[in-house]
Amino acid sequence: MRPALETSRDRMGSNPFPHAVSTLTRRSPSVPKILALFTAMSLLFSPLQAQIVRIKDIAAIEGVRENMLTGYGIVVGLAGTGDKDQTRFTTQTLANALSKSGIKLDPTTIKVKNVAMALVQAELPPFARNGHRLDVQVSSIGDATSLQGGTLLITELKAVDGKTYALAQGSISIGGFAAGSGGSSVVKNHPTVGMVTNGAIVEREVPFDFLAGDSLRFIFFQEDFTTMDRAVSAVNELLGSEFARPLNSRTLEVMVPPEFRGNQMIAFVSRLENLTLRPDTAAKVVINERTGTIIIGTQVKVESVAISHGDLTIQIQEENVAVPGGGQVNAPPTVNQRNVTTEVSEEPARIYVAKEGVSLGQIAETLNALKVSPRDIIAILQAMKEAGALHAELKLM
Repeated sequence: MRPALETSRDRMGSNPFPHAVSTLTRRSPSVPKILALFTAMSLLFSPLQAQIVRIKDIAAIEGVRENMLTGYGIVVGLAGTGDKDQTRFTTQTLANALSKSGIKLDPTTIKVKNVAMALVQAELPPFARNGHRLDVQVSSIGDATSLQGGTLLITELKAVDGKTYALAQGSISIGGFAAGSGGSSVVKNHPTVGMVTNGAIVEREVPFDFLAGDSLRFIFFQEDFTTMDRAVSAVNELLGSEFARPLNSRTLEVMVPPEFRGNQMIAFVSRLENLTLRPDTAAKVVINERTGTIIIGTQVKVESVAISHGDLTIQIQEENVAVPGGGQVNAPPTVNQRNVTTEVSEEPARIYVAKEGVSLGQIAETLNALKVSPRDIIAILQAMKEAGALHAELKLM
């Protein structure tokens, strides 16, 4: 049996393949490691069928969601790493906070090197009750250099409706440090962002009566008509009747049988969430050119294609050479002359041939043998798509 991928220098003379892709590359010192990782991931995702999963792993119930809370607070107790005195919003906010306690100060006279203004954020989970505690993230919004050792003063956390849902306060943990002296500094992690564990208390609940409804909707994370059809079949098979209907390729509506309404709703949802099915996905290749990351979907296939790759290296060196006047009378003084040297080398092109139906992971393995950099692999994939040899969606991040 002939292997799926072949190396050939002679086949291209007759050009039996309808698509050819050519690219010129520059070598990268990190290519072997990056390509090894890329090939491993390609082989990892090479199965022809997706795994069986639970509905709860690929969908969420409409209305059961987090809500973002934000607020602006004051961090005190910093060891000289706070905002500068010229940070007007810090001095003004501190003056306003002190005025509520009956302390009147001129904002221009306040020194704030131990104080910092911060953005305070938290997530309000579904069904959170009064008294429930939340973790809080605190981020400096001024020019403070570190929040290490700081304490967040009581801060209102509001949702997009403008209502206060939680109050935050407590000591900040940053998991790092920043120190320096005499113009040098050492920084570990990110000292201007920290956490207050269990630092917020829920004061207002989000109204949501989950048990009162006679229907519920599952919102799938990825839209796909085939997956939706399989989900509808699985639910109706479980319930023994046509209780489920698709609203579109992402939304599944399920009518709750009378015997499961009210207090039995939780048990009903549990049974639905644990139903298993085999999701289907469209062939897709996700590319992040900035980082060189390439993710290949399980359904990606290619037609017969020939890939030509030539290694091109361009090296430009520039140096300054001192040219003396030669010791003659009235000779010009010594001057610097710039010499530029350019070297170009190119190895003979190598042609790799892939048969119809071969997976992109196998092509990646062959490109690894070519020592092609991730950026050049991206160029090859784009050219294959343009030539009609790659049947998949290319998504650029």
